[in-house]
Amino acid sequence: MNVPGDRVESNSLKDFANVMKVGGVSPPGTSADGLKKPCFPATRINLDQNNVKNGLGRLVLTLVKLIHELLERQAISRIDAGYLSEAEIERLGVTLMMQAQEIDRLRREFLLDEEDLNLDLGPLGKLL
Repeated sequence: MNVPGDRVESNSLKDFANVMKVGGVSPPGTSADGLKKPCFPATRINLDQNNVKNGLGRLVLTLVKLIHELLERQAISRIDAGYLSEAEIERLGVTLMMQAQEIDRLRREFLLDEEDLNLDLGPLGKLL
């Protein structure tokens, strides 16, 4: 295993896992070259396959829900402007309703709450 600075180059997953452990390569508070470095709270990476699936599902569903809400706003704008006929409004309403139901079904499939799809963007506020 080659450890230049804090970078780890190895083809072994076991080596990677050891580096991710607290104090895996060098003692806490020091870098690989023995120099003191700032001490940050230890965090662990959870490489559980089910959590990765839920994390990716959460991200994708958040983006899909954002696009869905943008489509709803665009539809309302077109309806208010009088660009759509009654039949088009009806089809659009049914389509958006079915889309919302499918998003909700997938959210439940991934065991996510409604709030899980609302990412916190820090100083920008909530996404949705």
